[in-house]
Amino acid sequence: MAIAAQQQRGGRKRRGRHAAMSEINVTPFVDVMLVLLIIFMITAPLLTVGVQVDLPKTQASVLQDPDEPLAVSVDAEGKIFIQDTEIEDTALAPRLIAITGANPDIRIFVRGDRAIDYGRVMQVMGLINAAGFNRVALIAELPLSGGTR
Repeated sequence: MAIAAQQQRGGRKRRGRHAAMSEINVTPFVDVMLVLLIIFMITAPLLTVGVQVDLPKTQASVLQDPDEPLAVSVDAEGKIFIQDTEIEDTALAPRLIAITGANPDIRIFVRGDRAIDYGRVMQVMGLINAAGFNRVALIAELPLSGGTR
């Protein structure tokens, strides 16, 4: 009789407590993703590298531009850097043309240290402008809300 009853149910035996689970447990996946999110949130600000420049303070509003600008920095000793690579005055224009693919509409930000002579910053901006770049801007730091330094 037991054989006949088993054949009527499709020939399958009942598995009992160890039946296969058809649901996917996403809790470990969510836990791993949250840990990765926290790690990336902490490390992302640390990945920005560059030349240490003491920027002057300003009251101007922050520019919102979706394109990544190219940064040219002038440190307190008057040395010129493209991003974080030091470069000579004579090599500045050819290097910028090579990096940008001779695109004159690339935005270039000039970061001048507070201690540097204004003439040196203007000289660097003149070199960039003479190379054919017409979107050159100065970078300044927003002042602290408690007052200026």
